[in-house]
Amino acid sequence: MARKEMYVVVYDISNDKRRTKLHNKLLDFGTPVQYSVFECHLDQKMKKKMDEGIKKILRPRKDSLRVYAICANCEVKIEIHEPKKKESENSQNIILE
Repeated sequence: MARKEMYVVVYDISNDKRRTKLHNKLLDFGTPVQYSVFECHLDQKMKKKMDEGIKKILRPRKDSLRVYAICANCEVKIEIHEPKKKESENSQNIILE
């Protein structure tokens, strides 16, 4: 099995259509954790596929995108500060405190 590495993808795209297209493409590779921020766990083959998909959507002179590789040692040190989520009786609903 290929080794997976964590990547954080952060983007700033002013065009709504391109931003939505990129967001939908990144859903194939990771999880949105903030507006315009994705966490992705990818092997090299999937990383290359993601990079190719990104290049087809971005306009380099207008759009900004960064991909940060997070090593395994650093990944365990990630701190998350957000409202606690708990499931209600209906498991489809999440209540934020």
